[in-house]
Amino acid sequence: MVILGIVFSYLLIINIVTFLAFGIDKRKAKKDKWRISESTLIIMMLIGGTFGGYFGMEKFHHKTQKRKFKIFRTLSFLTFLIIVFFAFKYGIGF
Repeated sequence: MVILGIVFSYLLIINIVTFLAFGIDKRKAKKDKWRISESTLIIMMLIGGTFGGYFGMEKFHHKTQKRKFKIFRTLSFLTFLIIVFFAFKYGIGF
């Protein structure tokens, strides 16, 4: 159960941080300031910030038309589903 709490905490934090990163990047784009790199935003989604990235893209209308982000948003969601499937199937940490 401790592992489950750690995993849940990690996912909560990475999703909040990813969501905020999309908002910050959008604000900086409007003000023509230094930006968060696209690769950083993508990596954040792939390491667990799937939902934060999705909701950040939708809420801030940021990167929603970029094909690369559509692809990685889908890949990060599929990765999340595969990890959850195997975690439940093999009882990893549960």
